[in-house]
Amino acid sequence: MTVEQQTPTRTRPVVVAHRGASADRPEHTLGAYEKAFEDGADGVECDVRLTADHHLVCVHDRRVDRTSNGAGLVSTLELSRLEELDWASWKTPAGDDEAPDQDEERGRLLTLRRLLDTLVGTGREVVTLIETKHPTRHGDDVEKTLVQALRYFDLDRGDTPGRPHVRVMSFSARALARVHRLSPKVPLVLLIADRVTAKPLDGTLPRGVGAVGLDIRLVRRKPHLVHRYRSRGHNVFVWTVDEPADLDLCSDLDVDVVITNHPAMAIDRLGARR
Repeated sequence: MTVEQQTPTRTRPVVVAHRGASADRPEHTLGAYEKAFEDGADGVECDVRLTADHHLVCVHDRRVDRTSNGAGLVSTLELSRLEELDWASWKTPAGDDEAPDQDEERGRLLTLRRLLDTLVGTGREVVTLIETKHPTRHGDDVEKTLVQALRYFDLDRGDTPGRPHVRVMSFSARALARVHRLSPKVPLVLLIADRVTAKPLDGTLPRGVGAVGLDIRLVRRKPHLVHRYRSRGHNVFVWTVDEPADLDLCSDLDVDVVITNHPAMAIDRLGARR
């Protein structure tokens, strides 16, 4: 299933697992993405940050403190140091027999290249959302390194049958403009948070951007925005949709993509409404 298959036969929005099936597994670990596919997710989402030695890693926060047993800024640490950390124990309940020290893979840092290699290996048209995080000390090197990675896996030429369908997302229009300049065939998504004041909400998007990613809190307050963007030919993604009532709202509004921490629940709920 691809985002562009907007036909009358589409039964539900595309369901994308936020940082993998992150309600059940430690976010941004390979196990979280494997669980997402076990749950039937149509796609996956990841955040990427650049290490001190210019490797893209799948980490959401600026600091490693919340999701690892280390401390410090991702941007100031080298990949070798980040790979020494345990990225799963923070989510392991006391007494869990599947503790990370019994499963070395479970707590391993995930690089973007390893994630892309895994997705390419499935031979499936997996919707793959990659969010670049800003501001960062590395500036436009983030997008330059990302485009290099996409080129390495031959994922920079738009959607290809049998291969992951990549979209680059960001809250920064400038970051998306850099991607468009470097690799104009890669589809782009501009993210808009709730209570945003800097961006117009008139349904228009920057040149080269074909989709908007709306905060579910914004959609609750202003559901008419979905029609406003879709009427201008843009796909509408909504994040992070974890509550049954919010899934129902997205279904009623006919959004294109829901991004959720609970892909199995989302698929069941959305499928039951169509």
